[in-house]
Amino acid sequence: MKKTVSVDAEANSTKNTLNSASLNKPHYVLLDGLRGIAAFVILVFHYLEMIYQNYEDNWLGHGYLAVDFFFCLSGFVIGYAYDDRMKKIGVTHFFVNRLIRLHPLVVFGTVLGVLGYVFNPFIDNTLASGIGNVVLAAFLSMLLVPFPFLKYRGGGLFPYNTPSWSLFFEYIANVVYAFVLSRLKTVWLVVLGGVNAALLVLCAYKSGWLIGGWDISSIPEGFARVGFSFTAGLVIYRCGPIIKNRVGFLLPCLLLTGVFFFPHDTCDWITESVIVILIFPLIISLGAGTTVRGRTKYMLDFMGKLSYPLYMTHITTVWLFGNYYRTYNPAGMQLVGIVVALVVFNLLVAVITLRWIDEPLRKWLGKKQKNGGLKRF
Repeated sequence: MKKTVSVDAEANSTKNTLNSASLNKPHYVLLDGLRGIAAFVILVFHYLEMIYQNYEDNWLGHGYLAVDFFFCLSGFVIGYAYDDRMKKIGVTHFFVNRLIRLHPLVVFGTVLGVLGYVFNPFIDNTLASGIGNVVLAAFLSMLLVPFPFLKYRGGGLFPYNTPSWSLFFEYIANVVYAFVLSRLKTVWLVVLGGVNAALLVLCAYKSGWLIGGWDISSIPEGFARVGFSFTAGLVIYRCGPIIKNRVGFLLPCLLLTGVFFFPHDTCDWITESVIVILIFPLIISLGAGTTVRGRTKYMLDFMGKLSYPLYMTHITTVWLFGNYYRTYNPAGMQLVGIVVALVVFNLLVAVITLRWIDEPLRKWLGKKQKNGGLKRF
């Protein structure tokens, strides 16, 4: 089975990233909400993926494209937060900021994944890869170094927490941004975006769709996906095609959700290329131009905060569910009840992770950085 794990590129709350920028800048709260919607879609999609071996039967036929949306949103957010101050803060400070924001949950997600892998009751021999490889995979995964050699994970680059594949490419995009893209003139950035779009279409044509990057056999597709979408997000910020509107939050949310529910078809590369190259940038432009107030603003803000913890903690239960499903083959209302219960469980875990792990750790590391305790990095 071809198992894909997306959310995010960056997959973090826009607000927390943007707060490090000038306080005079507006906060695009709807983009937080869109990130949260995509993260929830990914959660449900992965359970459905275990049930429906044929992607044409999956209700969320294009749920795996959420990763491309995250990469595009990440390019916009990074440009917004750092373009006008990159020279001032320097690349070291930039990298430390990104590590503080992203890496604590890389480690925590790996810990959850190790526990779920080693104590999986639905696999006969969880140590079949050898205890040395099991330990080595855990160590490398915490450093975000690929190790696609464990059994029962289909060649996934990060077998314990497979969503880390998009973080791996996100880190690479951040390095390229710090040393190249942040210094590149806008006209050349646009040219680069066009070249990356052509490479993305070529990859989509060769594979028939845009689902690769998560495993050892499809690494080139991962570079093509992050290469275009991250650059596209940065172009949206630089060139300013933000569509000011009064449509409210519903239209961008419905457009994004509609993309994920759009049925998948065999050799779907043209449709998916159009979605990634045209529709996702359009949704981000609309979202950045939409003003949200009141309770809706609070709701969207919370959805954005929850998106990254949800993204980095959910896959362990998905793998366990997949092994359980293939062993006992539940059906009907029993299957529905199990999936609904697992979705609710993952939302609760994400809330707990956000409140008691992610936010406290980032706050503590931020203070250490401010006081000079992280200068050695």
